[in-house]
Amino acid sequence: MSKKTVIIGATTNPSRYAYFAADRLTNAGHEIVPVGIKKGEVFGEEILDIRESPKVKDVDTITLYLGARHQPEYYDYLLTLNPKRIIFNPGTENPELVNLANERGIETEYACTLVMLGSGVY
Repeated sequence: MSKKTVIIGATTNPSRYAYFAADRLTNAGHEIVPVGIKKGEVFGEEILDIRESPKVKDVDTITLYLGARHQPEYYDYLLTLNPKRIIFNPGTENPELVNLANERGIETEYACTLVMLGSGVY
């Protein structure tokens, strides 16, 4: 079952985990929506500028590759995407955003998207 996934912190840099996630999600058949501050395209999808709060409908999952200290300015944007869940990849853990999301009924996980995909629990 395809899960529309917004990748926050998307990049065209093939040595970054966000890039690996875009690759693995695409190969697993999930629709990706890359969002970040970098311009470019990943796996056929244009990276949308997070500073413009791009509208994305029917979001299943947000996977974060944006460190906690950079997250507060985007809290409102992330929460208005109304995902079913937010995955906090290693280095993005943020109890404040977890609480805000949980208050809105959004599931949160401290996990690694790559490991989840590799072990079949995505």
